[in-house]
Parts: sequence; structure tokens; C-alpha cells
Amino acid sequence: MEIVDEVAISNILPLFGLNRSAFQVQRIGTGHIHQTYQLVGSKRFILQRVNKSVFRQPNVIASNLREAHKYLKQHFPDYLFLRSIPSKDGNEMAYDANGFPWRIFPYIENTFTVDRVATTEEAFSAASEFGRLTRYLNEIDVSKFKETIPQFHDLSLRYQQFQIALENCADERSELANDSISACQQARPLVDEYNQLISTGALRSRITHNDTKINNILFDSTTSKATCVIDLDTLMPGYFIYDLGDMVRTFTPSVSEEEKDVSIIYFRKEMYDALLNGYCSQMEAVMSPGEIQSIPFAGKMMTYIMALRFLADFLRGDTYYNTTYPGQNLVRARNQLALLSKLTGF
Repeated sequence: MEIVDEVAISNILPLFGLNRSAFQVQRIGTGHIHQTYQLVGSKRFILQRVNKSVFRQPNVIASNLREAHKYLKQHFPDYLFLRSIPSKDGNEMAYDANGFPWRIFPYIENTFTVDRVATTEEAFSAASEFGRLTRYLNEIDVSKFKETIPQFHDLSLRYQQFQIALENCADERSELANDSISACQQARPLVDEYNQLISTGALRSRITHNDTKINNILFDSTTSKATCVIDLDTLMPGYFIYDLGDMVRTFTPSVSEEEKDVSIIYFRKEMYDALLNGYCSQMEAVMSPGEIQSIPFAGKMMTYIMALRFLADFLRGDTYYNTTYPGQNLVRARNQLALLSKLTGF
């Protein structure tokens, strides 16, 4: 992958006490949000440019991670919590001439990532590690944290955004998406169920990861067990269904969310059982009866929310998610709706 901004990188590295000429710079990662690079020299580092359009208050990311690190260092000193390396000024991030924040992380040797869950062992280990982070933060003061992306997983809000996009979209787009629009509307009772869970207090506000894809786990190269959680930008107040649900959504399908042929999408029950066992091995002891009862809802909710988001973006003219061909967001929405049908019967 190409280096997107060589000038910015050359100017940023000295702010962290690093010389550009001492490193080879390699673009890495499959994410759509940030630009991530590996610095290869006598030592290795991870360099990342934060997307300021998505994370409009980078200082909130820094504050949240500072609070979590302080708490974990005091109560669980052996836990590997991946923090950025401070700049020479002592800040978590340094800014380039265009106002983009950059940060540098230590490179964790003898680790690897995967983009798709291939074994039940991976599913169990990754889910256990995500659960461990939430359990270790079980007693932390949630009021000290702020949302890095406000209402990120608010299903009610996402349905409203879908409705607004539908009301304002071009006719040709609504015609192309007619079946998906109907499917999203038919699944509307999930919004009511979500609102009921929130309003009754069945779910406790916790500090959750909020982006629990398998590639946000580092695995040990020798044991193939999870080493630590990465990509902590969305570590913020949330509900356990966000983390568990996103694992169900991304671990259990037979194919990725980019698959065009929805006929080959099926639900891998063995992966579901493994991830649920892994997550509950860490979390069950600290979950309320209401949370335990809402476990089956988690996967439905997060799959539906992504269907709504992809479809709304298609209807708006593809303004948020990166696309590489026309109609890609509609493909993604259909993919999520096909998975949702396996989970709910809609």
C-alpha cells in the first residue's frame, strides 16, 4: 500500500524524537478510518494518522485512554494495555500542517492479526480478551469518560438517520434499494426492543471497546492465543450488547460483509458458541440478570444497525464509507440484512 503523505510523516516523526531517514515506512492495515504505517528500523513502531472527520475531538480519545491506563496500572498492573508513545512535548498526539493528529505506538513483537475468524479457538480467545478488558474496567468511574463518537451505536438514532436519508434520496437510488428498504422497515421492532432495554435500565453503562472485530486483537505468534486488544479509539461508555453484538455480526458469518452473493451467507453456530463461551468466561460474573437475558438480542441489534448505516449511506450518495465501485454500500446493506434474516427470521 502506498505512503499517502510523505511530507507529513517526515515532519511528524521528529516531534516524537524519531528521524525519518532511520526508518522504512510501510502502509499496513485494512481499516477504512485511519492511515496506519509500520516504521521499520533498528526498532519498529506503528505510526497512525487519526481521521479527524470521524473523531472530531481527538483530545477525548487521549483523555479516555489516560483514565483507563491509570486505573488498569493500579488494579491490574500485568495487563497489556496498548498506549501511544508520548511526543517530545509529552502529548499523546502531534498535529500536522493540515490539522490531522498523529500518534506512535510500540510494536509488539511476535504477534499477528487476522481479518476473518477461521477457527473456534480464535473466536473463543478473541472474545475472551475483549471481555477481559470490560471486566477489568468493571469498577471504573464511567463518568470520567466521554463518547469519542457521540451515539455511535444508538439504534434509535441510526433508524432516524435511515428515515431522513430515505426521505431525501434520489429516486433512482430508492428504486435500486427497494427490497433492502422494505427489509429495514420490517425489522423496525428491533428499535423498540432496544429502546425498552435502555429505558428500563436492564443494561448497565460500562466502558466498552465498541469495535470488536477480530482484527482488533493481537495474537501471539507462538501460542496463537490473544495477546491484547488494539484500536482503542472507541473505548468509551456503552453497553455490553455493542461489543458482544459486533462479535456475533463479524465472527459468525460464512463470508465477509463485502460478499455480493447473499445466497452463500450462513450463520456459523460453532463460532457463535465459541465466542459466547469466551466472552462469558470473563464477563458472566459481573453481568446483571437483565444483561444475561439480553444476550440473544446483541447480534441482531448490531447486524441491523450496520444494515441501516450502509443503506443510509447508499441513499445519501455514499458520503461516509469508502467505496471502490458503484453500489458497494447497497451490497453491504444486503449482506447484513441476509445475516439478520438468519438471526431473527425477518
